[in-house]
Amino acid sequence: MISSAEFRERRERLLEQVRGVGGTGYALFDPSYVHYFTGFWFLSNERPIVYMQNAEGADAIFVPEFEVERTSAEASFKRIESYPEYPGLEHPMRILAGVARDLELRGRIAVDQDGYPGILGYQGPPLSEVTGAEVVSVGARIEAMMARKSATEVELIRESGRWCAYAHARLQEHTRAGVSEAEASLQAQQETTLAMLDADGSRGLLGSGDGAKAGYRGQIGKRSAWAHAVAHNIRFQPGDVLVSETGAPVCGYQAELERAMVVGPPTDRMQFLFEHMLASRQVALDAIRPGATCADIDAAVLSYFEQHDLQRYWRQHTGHGTGLRNHEAPFLDVGDPTPLEPGMVFTIEPGLYDDEVGGFRHSDTVVVSDDGYELLTDYPTDLESLTIPS
Repeated sequence: MISSAEFRERRERLLEQVRGVGGTGYALFDPSYVHYFTGFWFLSNERPIVYMQNAEGADAIFVPEFEVERTSAEASFKRIESYPEYPGLEHPMRILAGVARDLELRGRIAVDQDGYPGILGYQGPPLSEVTGAEVVSVGARIEAMMARKSATEVELIRESGRWCAYAHARLQEHTRAGVSEAEASLQAQQETTLAMLDADGSRGLLGSGDGAKAGYRGQIGKRSAWAHAVAHNIRFQPGDVLVSETGAPVCGYQAELERAMVVGPPTDRMQFLFEHMLASRQVALDAIRPGATCADIDAAVLSYFEQHDLQRYWRQHTGHGTGLRNHEAPFLDVGDPTPLEPGMVFTIEPGLYDDEVGGFRHSDTVVVSDDGYELLTDYPTDLESLTIPS
């Protein structure tokens, strides 16, 4: 679990940034950001939930009225402000403006965005309009803070990686010719989620449908060449190439573990693409070190593909940051010059996609160390281990 001391330290670092841009305080609307700085969990919908803190450190959480009791019981905010309902007779943003004035947020306010985002039908005025203040974005600074994980965050992602391996083993066990995608996925997900809750039920889930995920997302047979497909409850057949996906939230943090697999004996072409995918993965891992850039990692993989005349099978960049969200900045892409620093966590997932055969992609989660990287996911990578009996 993230300690209250770590949350305080994060807020103080953000306040330093806010003071640096002349802000009288800040307002956060993004649920991931609110959680990152406070540890407060909530289901995000059309009703705004906003966290504000002034430059002197006084703060408040702003929630719909029906969330007050739960917030009081499950969080440690000294000040909880509320509004009746959205849209209500008085819009929540106009009520929020009064809270901002009371906290002496005026003149210039730092924000992740100028008001609540338009999700699930929400519409409303921006913060700058209701307060009359100048707003300045600190979203990029927050992303930079989140990119470098603390030791506790890394350990939570490591634990997620262990549960991802557990989920993948269940998924592989239930995947057989004639079985449907839904049958294999639902069994693996249920078994893993229940095992996670038995191991530590106190970590909790946001909703009754949350928990471990394990499946294929439609990446079955030739559809596995679609890097981002959608499920169709396909039945597995001998000769299918599969690309799996697993996830397991631990205190909100997630690792990513994916594997390319084959139902029945692989063809020579499958072995060829699989081995080159595996080699490109090693190229990416070997390039990871503090001081290298995100672009360097992707460029090394692209160079390997070019050297072996495989560019036509390339579809996506080498990886992305991960943590509280499945995808986070920075990105292992030739267009991202961000230097790697110890504590940054990335997926490593170079893939090869042949429309006539299928897609081949492993994804593992790594943390940048002082002299290279550490693997946070542990699951077999060789083709023999990933061949499903037909």
